[in-house]
Amino acid sequence: MKEQFEEALRGKAWEWGVVSTGDLIFSPELHKACEQNVCGNYNKNWGCPPGNGTLEELKAKILAFPKAMVFTTKYDLEDSFDFEGMEVAGEAHRKLTVEMMERFGKTNPVYGAGCCTVCKECSYPEPCRFPGKAVSAVEAAGISVGDLSRTAGVKYNNGESTVTYFSMLLFNE
Repeated sequence: MKEQFEEALRGKAWEWGVVSTGDLIFSPELHKACEQNVCGNYNKNWGCPPGNGTLEELKAKILAFPKAMVFTTKYDLEDSFDFEGMEVAGEAHRKLTVEMMERFGKTNPVYGAGCCTVCKECSYPEPCRFPGKAVSAVEAAGISVGDLSRTAGVKYNNGESTVTYFSMLLFNE
């Protein structure tokens, strides 16, 4: 599987690395921080808490797979305050994440950057309209992207005036 993932990412992702899911660090504090609703998606999106599950449920789902392919995209910005560039970069990363989900997601769960954006307006708390396409956020699963980058051996910070987004695809060996 690893080779298939690498082939799908080649020319599209900035970096990627494979980690043992047993090496992932799950942070109750990070998962709980979602409750502060800084991004505005808490209790409003199936890819975010509480819709995506408890930390215990998420941890069990992730640890049911022995490996994770962590992949990043990096984008150059005009400057550190280029929020429009960050949004464009985020959308491009989401497209790659959805592409990986469509290609491998039936058997390999995918976690992305930010909340699920499959629907223009999430149906939460009504049933998800596209449960097979919904993407939960890496950090909403209680996994710090900073810790994940170190574990996977990929850069978290790619220099001044850049933004880097992370996703993770689970797989069996």
